[in-house]
Amino acid sequence: MCIVSTVGLGGRNDLTDVTVFQILFNLNVPRFSDPKPEKLATDGRIGSKTIDAIKNFETKVMRLASSDSIVAPGDATVAALLNGLVPGPSREKLSVVMPRALLDKIDRYYDPLVASMKKYHITTDLRMAHFIAQIGHETASFLWAEELADGSAYEGRRDLGNTDPGDGKRFKGRGLIQLTGRANYREYKKVAGFDCVAEPGRVASDASVAVDVACWYWDRHKLNDLADRDDVKAITKAINGGFNGLDDRVQYLFRAKAVLGIK
Repeated sequence: MCIVSTVGLGGRNDLTDVTVFQILFNLNVPRFSDPKPEKLATDGRIGSKTIDAIKNFETKVMRLASSDSIVAPGDATVAALLNGLVPGPSREKLSVVMPRALLDKIDRYYDPLVASMKKYHITTDLRMAHFIAQIGHETASFLWAEELADGSAYEGRRDLGNTDPGDGKRFKGRGLIQLTGRANYREYKKVAGFDCVAEPGRVASDASVAVDVACWYWDRHKLNDLADRDDVKAITKAINGGFNGLDDRVQYLFRAKAVLGIK
């Protein structure tokens, strides 16, 4: 399911669900006969234009005799919208999975994601869906690639390899799956192509590195195996140490599976 509640006339009209519909409608505009409708603003706000878009899609693309002006999770209209997407990964599909992501963030991370996911064999539909779902949650839809806390809580954490004064802040969590602690930075340095122990900030500031370190972590912890088993709880625990944000991760996963055609 790419939406979890009803959208349209009399619907619940959750902000995220409305945004997802608006994005999907825009991606389906080429399916209309001329003159084609205008694309919707993807602002998550329900209004006459979005309701009219439901009507137009159902009557002009789906060829229904009439429209009830409401879309429900898993209904024929949602299926028809998804069927209008081009096969394979795309920036547009990523925006459906992360409907609150800024477009410049999608552009910033998309090409590095394609490259690093291929490098680490995150290439089947299930693997891609689970990976994108987890980084969607971890970064709040690409909002940040560095943890908000200053890292002082990690000071003196020998289990993280933080043995020198200032290591807590120096080696705070960075990357789309947060790399934390001197020991982990030292391990990533072996494959990073640069000295991330000397330049820890680059793990967050360089989009290619922020993505690559997340894929490296995924590979190192054998999360492809868990994705192959479709085990979102086990993946979440491997990344988080518990189940914080599990519901949110599952919602990202639902949308990722929907756009990739996973039943």
